[in-house]
Amino acid sequence: MNAEFMQAFEQLGREKGISTEILFDAIEAALISAYKRNFASAQNVRVSLDRTTGEIHVYARKAVTDDVKDSRLDISLEDAKKIDPRFELEDVIELEVTPKNFGRIAAQTAKQVVVQRIREAERGIIYEEFSNREGDIVTGIIQRIEQKNVFIDLGKAEATLAPSEQIVGESYRQWDRVKTYITEVRKTTKGPQILVSRTHPGLLKRLFELEVPEIHDGVVEIKSVSREPGMRSKIAVYSRDENVDPVGACVGHKGMRVQTIVNELRGEKIDIVKWSPDPAKYIANALSPAKVVDVEINELEKISKVVVPDFQLSLAIGKEGQNARLAAKLTGWKIDIKSESQAAMLT
Repeated sequence: MNAEFMQAFEQLGREKGISTEILFDAIEAALISAYKRNFASAQNVRVSLDRTTGEIHVYARKAVTDDVKDSRLDISLEDAKKIDPRFELEDVIELEVTPKNFGRIAAQTAKQVVVQRIREAERGIIYEEFSNREGDIVTGIIQRIEQKNVFIDLGKAEATLAPSEQIVGESYRQWDRVKTYITEVRKTTKGPQILVSRTHPGLLKRLFELEVPEIHDGVVEIKSVSREPGMRSKIAVYSRDENVDPVGACVGHKGMRVQTIVNELRGEKIDIVKWSPDPAKYIANALSPAKVVDVEINELEKISKVVVPDFQLSLAIGKEGQNARLAAKLTGWKIDIKSESQAAMLT
């Protein structure tokens, strides 16, 4: 290998963010294997690669001993002293054994090593980048669909949207742009595997952070999210500034902010409720859009009894119990809902 070859390696290493010393060490290690493979040698060898000129030298390393068992690994003290009188027993002597045609093999080996190391480095960089983005939203283009798995091009990498992370009834077509939530990044031999979701509650939270500046700036805080993907969600919000209405900020002018998120989630209904440190108020808010007459709470068992007007009972419970179920998940309280008539009969 010549000097130009070495300069090219150094430049490539810098461009790909790989230490040139690490690169050259890897080439030397690969050249040892190449030497043993091509010259059928069981010798203990060292390869020296000149960082400037590209010159390569192969040295056989032999132990100085008074009992030579294998001439490829050992050398007698007598023969060692013929080379240099200063050698003693247990010293290691190096003898150059560079083959004449080793340059071509070396260049080919070095190229393979560089390509492999660059690939490994790029995979490492991509892994670090995306592993730091777990719990974040990414936008990509659907490349293909195989066995119900949706593969999304993120630019530098590809993400996998598994069937279990897809919204039921949502259709995915090639070349569509789609927002997903990174749930996990795994390191594999083929590079990083990025797993994404459309059903995770974190997706809803991140979408609000993108759309609502007050949330991004920390003025409005998302306290809790409960979600039945593709159907309905509830989100509890709180304002650190008494002059800022947290629900209004999330809804936006004429509902534009929340509508953008609804559109992104293909029509999923979203209830935005005001969080309260008072469990009774919080539970009443969580049952929105139903109006609540009274809330009794049992702090010890974390059970609440809620009374609603007779005509609001079905609304409070929701279709197949969805509204009550989402409210319970949002607040962390078990909610028992009764109408005013039912409550009166129990008293």
